[in-house]
Amino acid sequence: MARQDGTRDVTLETPLHALLANKRRVSALKKLGVLDVRDALTYYPFRVTDPVPVRALVQAQPGLKEKMACAVRVRSVRVSPMNARAGYRVEVLVDDDEFAATLHVRGSLATLVFFSHRKSYVDWLAGRLRVDGHVVIAGDPTMYMDRLQFTHPELLTVGGANLRADVSTVAEGLQRVCRPRPVYHANSRISSEHIHDTILYVLRLLAGEDPATAMHADDETAQPHMRTLYAENPQIREHLDAAIPDILPGNLLAELNLMHRAQAFSQIHDPDSVGAFTQAITTMRYEEAFVCQTALIRARHDAREHNAYVCSDVQLRDEYIDTLPFVLTKGQREVVDEISHDMCQDHPMQRLLQGEVGSGKTVVAVSAMLQAVGSGHQAVLVAPTQVLAEQHYQSISNVFNRAPVLLLTGGMKLAERRKVLGTAASGEPCIVVATHAAFSKSFQAPNLALAVIDEQHRFGVEQRETLRSKSDVDPHLLVMTATPIPRTAAMTWFGDLDISWLTELPGGRKPIQTVVIPEENAPLMAEMFWHIRHRIDAGERAYIVCPRIEESTEDAEGGESGGDARADSDDGMLLSDEDLGETNARAPLHSVHEISERLQSLPQFQGVRFCELTGRDDDETKERVMAEFASGQTPVMVATTVIEVGVDVPQASCIVIFDADRYGLSQLHQLRGRVGRGGTHSWAFLVSQAEPNSIAEQRLDVIAHSLDGALIAQKDLELRGAGDVLGDTQSGGRSSLKLLRVVKDAAMITDARKRAELLLDADPTLEHHTQLAGAVLDFSRGNEKFLTSN
Repeated sequence: MARQDGTRDVTLETPLHALLANKRRVSALKKLGVLDVRDALTYYPFRVTDPVPVRALVQAQPGLKEKMACAVRVRSVRVSPMNARAGYRVEVLVDDDEFAATLHVRGSLATLVFFSHRKSYVDWLAGRLRVDGHVVIAGDPTMYMDRLQFTHPELLTVGGANLRADVSTVAEGLQRVCRPRPVYHANSRISSEHIHDTILYVLRLLAGEDPATAMHADDETAQPHMRTLYAENPQIREHLDAAIPDILPGNLLAELNLMHRAQAFSQIHDPDSVGAFTQAITTMRYEEAFVCQTALIRARHDAREHNAYVCSDVQLRDEYIDTLPFVLTKGQREVVDEISHDMCQDHPMQRLLQGEVGSGKTVVAVSAMLQAVGSGHQAVLVAPTQVLAEQHYQSISNVFNRAPVLLLTGGMKLAERRKVLGTAASGEPCIVVATHAAFSKSFQAPNLALAVIDEQHRFGVEQRETLRSKSDVDPHLLVMTATPIPRTAAMTWFGDLDISWLTELPGGRKPIQTVVIPEENAPLMAEMFWHIRHRIDAGERAYIVCPRIEESTEDAEGGESGGDARADSDDGMLLSDEDLGETNARAPLHSVHEISERLQSLPQFQGVRFCELTGRDDDETKERVMAEFASGQTPVMVATTVIEVGVDVPQASCIVIFDADRYGLSQLHQLRGRVGRGGTHSWAFLVSQAEPNSIAEQRLDVIAHSLDGALIAQKDLELRGAGDVLGDTQSGGRSSLKLLRVVKDAAMITDARKRAELLLDADPTLEHHTQLAGAVLDFSRGNEKFLTSN
């Protein structure tokens, strides 16, 4: 939309490259993910500075890097050209005799110094500073040639008769320069100050200010004046409210004492006070909670409008349960009944099954699949790894022969693959156990009634949604995870799903003893290896887990250990030194090949055969290695986290996790669950290089003293970011959530969900809340119903 002056109106969608002449800054902001005006406004500061103290020049404390504000009178202005590279120097001599008298101290002199390559800027600055004129300054005082000096201070001219001045009174100027300032995450290419300048510039444009007037906010050498945005000027408020309309309903803003959206952005990026900044951040945080909960509830309601196959025949399911060599726990029975009830409906089930490691989720999943097949339809179980898929295939084949049980993996031979794809495409009732191959376009199952996704956190939401397109109608959906998730977090991440919990472990499981072993403690390490040897001699098995597959070249040359850990690993969620708050250089991360060779040379393992398993191994190798380990032919397996889920060897009683301090707590809990599955006493040894009293040490202390997955997950969320717990794949794309914190904001999320439900009950299509409807649509597209919090 064009203005009368010929320029175009700025909107939230306007790209920054169309507004900023400084292309280096555009490029630097792009690296930070800031591409348009909306990105700029939602690039939130991580803190605000304290208000700047007002002092007379004689009260300055040079050398302490402590900012101060003062009112001064200009005595002289001198512009000096320097050499061709240095540009120009503007030197302003000032005194504060009048201002110091109001503070009952003596006046003093100071020099204000500015440097610039741009003659236009120098002329503009010198034109503002007339002799005997009054200005308000704020900056860091230093000493130069025995005189107090401020280099590039913030500067506001004081008016009186000067109508072009920045402020009309000294008091107004001091109020402006003393306000708290936002501080942004920056990098070597752009400073926090320049990020701030840019955001203020786009705010001014949104407020209707002419680009020529606001241009100094995009001048890399200028220190733009800070004028109040969204203040008492009705015209500014009108422009901003139109450019940044409210998403939350007006009655909600009033009831919760939240700001209007335009006002909130103004107070976040140009706050009047710390209190105003806090209220503004709270407003935007609640907006995120409300939009995401509205989106999740709508997705849940929309799913109920779709058709699904009714699966009401439970005969095969009941026969399977009756043949099990154990009785289902009360919790398993309840969840089986919940799922059975859902699958009897003509709209698709959407259920998350969360259960501790070993709580029997697989039995529940097989029961559901047999209910689908018994009702004349198809079911697919998607596993995250080849090893787990093959284990599921074998276990289901062993107990069910009334319909085809098929295995579909990416590495199978073409003829076998075509046969499986043909059977599935025919619509014949069957169970398909698959890896990521189930998401390929070649896999079609027109009679698919149930899709089960095991270890949901290993798959992106887009993949989950892909399965919905495989059938003629929407399949019932059951997603499972052993990654413990607190209830409030589960409500946030999986708000479009009904949630079932399996908290009861089958009988015969003994608690796993968890011991943290400092790697530098050689006697304790030796004792641990002797203990493992004794268990092997008793016919048991041991896992040794390492974060890397092989030692990197950089490590061999003495390089840093953390930099390429993820590239040479089966784990994309290893924590860095920065994540753990550690500053000292540490030894390289351990690798599978290195540890395997080292342990086989120890006297404790003389005559013991080792095997290795990593994500790089082909399917045939993985199958052979697992078979030899299970049989006891190679009783010690050195592996990456490829064994994290689904590997079930009842004889395994010990697991050693090297560099345990680099894993998330929930992942350590998962790995620990690989042992103790055969009713024997079992041990988990967490070998650590954590610094004393570090965050890493605190985290390991949590896992060592608790077997409660929910408690561990809660601590993991508190000590890490929410996105880290389940991995980046959870977000389904670039997240629009930048402020909401799953743990700390649990009460806010709960409140937002209740209010969103009431609003949708009254207005299911959001017909009367068009801005909210648009935000919900944008959120659903950008996040695919999942959240990742900063």
